[in-house]
Amino acid sequence: MKFVDEVKIKISSGHGGPGAVSFRRESMTPRGGPDGGDGGKGGDVIFKTSKHINSLVDFRNLKTYSAQNGLPGTGDNCSGHNGEDLVLVVPEGSVIRNEETGEILYDLTGTESVTVLKGGRGGKGNTFFKTSVNQAPEYAQPGEEGESLSITLELKLIADVGIIGFPNAGKSTLISRISAAKPKIADYPFTTLTPNLGVVKVGDYSNFVVADIPGLIKGAHEGVGLGITFLKHIERTSLFLHVVDVSGMSGRDALQDYEDIQYELKMYDEMNRDKDGFFPLTDREQILVLNKIDLLSKEQVEKTKTQFKKKFGVDSFAISAVTGKQLQELLVTVADKIIKSKEEE
Repeated sequence: MKFVDEVKIKISSGHGGPGAVSFRRESMTPRGGPDGGDGGKGGDVIFKTSKHINSLVDFRNLKTYSAQNGLPGTGDNCSGHNGEDLVLVVPEGSVIRNEETGEILYDLTGTESVTVLKGGRGGKGNTFFKTSVNQAPEYAQPGEEGESLSITLELKLIADVGIIGFPNAGKSTLISRISAAKPKIADYPFTTLTPNLGVVKVGDYSNFVVADIPGLIKGAHEGVGLGITFLKHIERTSLFLHVVDVSGMSGRDALQDYEDIQYELKMYDEMNRDKDGFFPLTDREQILVLNKIDLLSKEQVEKTKTQFKKKFGVDSFAISAVTGKQLQELLVTVADKIIKSKEEE
């Protein structure tokens, strides 16, 4: 699996080069003054986002990254070259955390670059210390040391809508139907092993990004199934589509499935509530989507909608992701909610 959404690495900026202790020694000026040049500055560590990558897989093998050191100064007042900056390219949506404290240092949600560590300053050569009192200083500054930091890189997909639900509820079919995303679709659990992103266009006035989150089942917070590894990818979304299979073909109870997923979201919040910048998933608006109604009669669909309303107090959209039934009405509602949410922001 080439999708990697969390890595721990150590980064170091470059040390500054030392200044030089040097004196002019020429045939006509045997006792020339100081001419030691300054050391070069150490390279910075810079993180830059790119729209063209969507995983942290490039950081999977190498765990230590260092910028170049500045070069020492030399005689004849020649300064050393500055160390080359280290530029690390990450996907948009990457979060840089201090591994030791868990503090979020940078949240890179757009196309941007940030300097995480500054390189050390170069030391002054002995020329700098010449005064009327001290005409021949025999000392220079050492270069300033660079900085080191252990960090955790996390990737959280940037999407407006997160699609959640049990495996085989029809999440992948839905995202393939409403966008150009082409996830693997098959009738067995955990077909989807990585989050899928798709852009949905509604009419001529709106589009939004959806993320299909895999592997969420009862007991996920205890490590059952694929666990809750991928739930971080809907932390940025303002709206959830909670897809439930109401066909009865899976042998599961639709109402229980809905309740189980709500419990897993609650437990995820409990486990992450103390993290810097965390916004609980249970506070997000949800739209309940009853899928696979092409396998039910109209009376059965209405009965199921009534059961959800009576037990959980929620309204629902009944759709068929396979046939496209009622999909347009759902998408218009989602688009309107996204527009309203962005206006409020």
